[in-house]
Amino acid sequence: MDWVTALPQGGDRSFNACLVLVDRCSKTPIFLPFHKDDIAMKICNRVISHAGLSQNFIHNRYSKFTSALWTNILNGFGTNLSFSTAYHPQTDGLSERMIQNLE
Repeated sequence: MDWVTALPQGGDRSFNACLVLVDRCSKTPIFLPFHKDDIAMKICNRVISHAGLSQNFIHNRYSKFTSALWTNILNGFGTNLSFSTAYHPQTDGLSERMIQNLE
């Protein structure tokens, strides 16, 4: 899981960021355009309802997911929250490659 932020606004909606999720088994990317304020609702509506809960989320220490609220919610569902190491592409290289394709 990774983020693309500060995107140029365009189209009918003015999204300014994109959440990139990659299923490690099928290598299928999910691109979720959003406003930075509505990320929790997007994850519930688009990811969990479509693919179910993952056993593990890997992300780059985004502040919303390091909060106690998200940590408790994900732990309650039995999902592990893992943090990627900076400048270590082996940890979350799939999402980094998908971001390059998106850009």
